[in-house]
Amino acid sequence: MKKILAGVALIGSAVSAQAADLAVKAPYLKAPVAAVYDWTGFYIGANVGAGLGRGLQTHTFPTGGVVNTTYLSPQGVIGGGQIGYNWQSNTTFLGPLLIGVEADIQGSGMSDGHTTLNTLNGVLGTVNYNQKLDWFTTVRGRIGLVRGPVVGYFTGGFAAANVKTTVTEVGLVPFALSETRTGWTIGSGVEAAIGGNWTGKIEYLYLDLGNRNDVFGTQTLRTEYRESIFRVGLNYRIGGTGMYITPPPANWAGLYLGGNFGGAIGRNRSTASIGGFTEQFNLSPDGYVGGGQIGYNWQAANWVFGAEADFQGSTQKDDRTAVFGSAALYNQKLPWFGTARARLGYSVGSTLFYATGGYAYGNVKTNIVTTVSNETFNRTRSGYAVGAGIETPFQLFGLLGPNWTTKSEYLYVDLGSTTDGFAGTGVTTSKVTEHMLRTGINYHFNQPVVAKY
Repeated sequence: MKKILAGVALIGSAVSAQAADLAVKAPYLKAPVAAVYDWTGFYIGANVGAGLGRGLQTHTFPTGGVVNTTYLSPQGVIGGGQIGYNWQSNTTFLGPLLIGVEADIQGSGMSDGHTTLNTLNGVLGTVNYNQKLDWFTTVRGRIGLVRGPVVGYFTGGFAAANVKTTVTEVGLVPFALSETRTGWTIGSGVEAAIGGNWTGKIEYLYLDLGNRNDVFGTQTLRTEYRESIFRVGLNYRIGGTGMYITPPPANWAGLYLGGNFGGAIGRNRSTASIGGFTEQFNLSPDGYVGGGQIGYNWQAANWVFGAEADFQGSTQKDDRTAVFGSAALYNQKLPWFGTARARLGYSVGSTLFYATGGYAYGNVKTNIVTTVSNETFNRTRSGYAVGAGIETPFQLFGLLGPNWTTKSEYLYVDLGSTTDGFAGTGVTTSKVTEHMLRTGINYHFNQPVVAKY
C-alpha cells in the first residue's frame, strides 16, 4: 500500500540496529561492562513534530450532476507525550530483540481551509471546505532489533482522533461535522541512548481513520481521513540503565558515498482560473523516492560538520484531482529532484544526531485535461530543503564491514511556485512543497572501526 510507504521506508533503520559502536581509530575491542545497555523497563517522554493529512474528498451535486474531487490536506505542528514498556530478549536467532507497548496523546494544530470551489460551475456561487485535526491518540505495539544503545523498530496498532469538517456554501446553512474517528496506525522509527536514562528517537506514523459518507440537502460528500505524522521524541527510562557510560564519539570525519530509499507526500497549494471563475485546491502527489548521495564530514570532538549532495528519482503523482465540476482533470508528478545541503550533528557514542538544510531543485510535470485541451507542462524548479536525521553503524547481520553506516532522515522540500496557461484562457499555479522520509546506507572511506558487544 503506497500510503504507508514512508513508514516502510525505515526498514533499513530497523536492520541497522544490528550494528555495533564505532570507536575512534582503535582496533576491534570488547565494549566495557559499563557500556552494556538493556532496554527493558518503563519509560515516559515527550515529542514534537509535523502532521500532514491527505484526505480525498468527493462532493456531488445531484441536481446538476456536478462532481468535484480534491484533497483536503490539513497541516500543522503536533506535540504531546508518550508512555511505554519494553521487554528485551537476548536469545532469538536474530540477536537481541525488543518487544514493547506504547501509548501517546497529541495536541494538533493541523488545519486546511484553502480549498474553495465553484458549485454548478459558479451558477450557485462558491463552496469552501475547512478541516481540522484537534487531537489524536494511539496505542501500539513495537518490535525491533537491538544492538547496544540503538534500536530500530516497527510499530502499529489502534488510532483515534477528533476531526472537524465544515462545508460553507453561498446562500446555504453551513454543513458542520465534529466527530471522534477511530482506525489504525503503522510506522517505524529509530531510538538511541543519549546518556544516563535518556534516549532520543525519530519516528514516522501513518494513520488511517476510515471513510465517511454524508448527505445534506441534495448533495453528498465522501471523505477519506489519512494522516502522516513526522516527529522526534525524548524518553526518560524509569529505573533504566542510569549507570550507562556513553562510549567516546565515533570518528565521522572523511568522505562517504551511499544510496537511499523512502517515501514522499506533497501538499501543493494550487489555483486555477478560467472563464471568469477561480478555484483553489490542493494537489497531493505521493509515491516512492530513491537515489544516491555523496558527502564529506569534518569533526571537532563530538561536533560533526558536513556537506552532502543527493539526486533522487521519484514516483510521486496525483491523478485524482478534478475541479470545475470535473471539467478540468489534473495529473501532477515529481519525476526527480536533488539537494545540496550542509549538515550539523552531535555524536553520542556511535550515534550521530544531525540537522540539515540547503539548496533543492526538481522537475514538476503537470498534465491538465479539459473538454477542449490536453496539455502537459514540464518545469524545473529550485528552492530549499531542511530536515533532521539519525545515523548509526550498519553491518547487516555481520555481512558488511566496519566502514558502513545507515541513516534515517526527514526532509521538507519547498520548490516554490510554477504557473502555466491552459485551455486557451486558463491559468493555473501550484506551490510545490514535499515531506519525505527516507533511509540510507553510506560507505565511509575513513575506515571506521567498530567495538563489539
